[in-house]
Amino acid sequence: MNATPDPEGPQDHDATVIRPTSPAVLAAAAAPAPVDRHEGGNALPVGSRQAEFEITRVLGEGGFGIVYLARDHALERMVALKEYMPAALAVRGEGTQVRVRSERHRDTFEAGLKSFINEARLLAQFDHPSLVKVYRFWEANGTAFMVMPFIEGRTLKETLKTLPEPPTEAWLMALLAPLTEALLVLHGEHCYHRDIAPDNIILVAGSGRPLLLDFGAARRVIGDMTQALTVILKPGYAPIEQYAEVPGMKQGPWTDVYALAAVVYCAITGRTPPASVGRMVKDEHIPLAELAAATPGRYSERLVRAVDRALRVLPDQRTPSMAAFREDLGLAGDYTPRPEQMATQIQPVPEATPAAAVPLPPARAPRRAMAVAAAAAVVVVAGAALWWATRPPAVPVAVSTPVAASPAAASAAPAPVIPPPPAAAARPRDLLSQFQQLAAAGTAGFTVQAQPERTVLRIDQDELRFSVTSAREGYVHVLLAGPDGSLLQIFPNDRARQHRIAANTPLRLPGAAWPLKASDPAGLEHFLVLVTAEPRTFAPWATDKEPTYGFLSLPPQGPAAAPAGGPGWLLGLPDCGRPDCAAAFGAVVFTVEAVK
Repeated sequence: MNATPDPEGPQDHDATVIRPTSPAVLAAAAAPAPVDRHEGGNALPVGSRQAEFEITRVLGEGGFGIVYLARDHALERMVALKEYMPAALAVRGEGTQVRVRSERHRDTFEAGLKSFINEARLLAQFDHPSLVKVYRFWEANGTAFMVMPFIEGRTLKETLKTLPEPPTEAWLMALLAPLTEALLVLHGEHCYHRDIAPDNIILVAGSGRPLLLDFGAARRVIGDMTQALTVILKPGYAPIEQYAEVPGMKQGPWTDVYALAAVVYCAITGRTPPASVGRMVKDEHIPLAELAAATPGRYSERLVRAVDRALRVLPDQRTPSMAAFREDLGLAGDYTPRPEQMATQIQPVPEATPAAAVPLPPARAPRRAMAVAAAAAVVVVAGAALWWATRPPAVPVAVSTPVAASPAAASAAPAPVIPPPPAAAARPRDLLSQFQQLAAAGTAGFTVQAQPERTVLRIDQDELRFSVTSAREGYVHVLLAGPDGSLLQIFPNDRARQHRIAANTPLRLPGAAWPLKASDPAGLEHFLVLVTAEPRTFAPWATDKEPTYGFLSLPPQGPAAAPAGGPGWLLGLPDCGRPDCAAAFGAVVFTVEAVK
């Protein structure tokens, strides 16, 4: 990063949502519709209104929710309106009210409702072109609603059926670049999708832009409470840790890595990997490297190797994060397709004679020839849903030893003890792991959120901008792990010494006195946003100081004076001027990519 003004403002990506229905929906919706209860099921009547939204059509009704096409009378636009309605637990009574079928279902219904609302609240915070946007959400009628954009598109599953041959590597990379970036954004907030599959990815009509969807967080919670795993999981795409939480097999970024790699595997070979639970007993999975050997030169060794690593059954042997998956794919450097590239690389495919995919070994059943889909574009409406964990799997927190064993800090209040990571060389990915461990060990209730305006920055063109919000007042510290392995404290600095933040009040950074424009080297830049109850300092550990803004260079492996192992040194040293400085803190991690 360097200091130069950014001539462009933030971009708005307000497109969204999807599931098969007639392409005439938008035209039909323009005419007034009579109030008419949807035949069967629990759908609200066509013509009825919820807030300023008039229901014009029922687009889909599943076991956990109903999606309507609705007119927003306030802004005069068509939107997708999703209602929480778990049909096995609740029913529509007289009028619009929703009630549980039995009191024994109430706890499960309420848990699903809470998850539905949390999902909407989280999605409303994100603004990424490959993530669904939620305009607003509210509770009413004993249930809840969320409003999303409405667009035309086709699922990846349907698109693959129209391809005359397996997709090229360029086609796949144009798909993976924005999807992996979107998942980086989610994972930065400890949010995991957990249901990535070809029918949960939409290619937007016209541009071909991929959009990540899901079928509902509430569905997952209800399934968890009723042990209905068959309702929750997609065999072939769900990794082993989703079948049961056991020691050493927690869910995390690696869970989504497996599912996305399975999507690529299916696109190339025409079939999903074997169910992971079966692979634990007898692994009959054929590595992509073996299958791709039948068509030498079609797929690079890098792509094949990345997919095979990401599809390893055991989490501790698998690609650990989406950033690592991008690095394996070669996306961590200068490869990020522009929207115009996406339009040419991923677009509706003309009808053609179906062809077989990558040949499978003779002992296996060959892939069926794919049927050609209808030429007309389909409209898909989907309330995208994600599983939101406020933190990754619990990390023990205890108050026992000071952050640093130095005379100045010996009498200071101790900081949380954070489990040590495996020893490794100082690389950006290893610093990211330490950032994430520190964020996971934050003080209960000390929630910190950070949201970048852009997650891809063009070198010498785009400026970094992000906002920070903290549930508690405190002092903000921002560390940056660069793609070259460097570690900097960029805030506070000589141009911005005041780093206090008020509770629940957004702080926008960088300030006007220290603008940051993307600069070489290209790659992923990981940010740790730390909010501490009282001031802390990194100055004693600095190895150099940048002259313009006074950014501090820090040793990526940690200072020699820091405790051995663990990322606790990333808290810095107490600097409150008293021997009993409060040790409470919260932290969050986000990632942006600098591209040429």
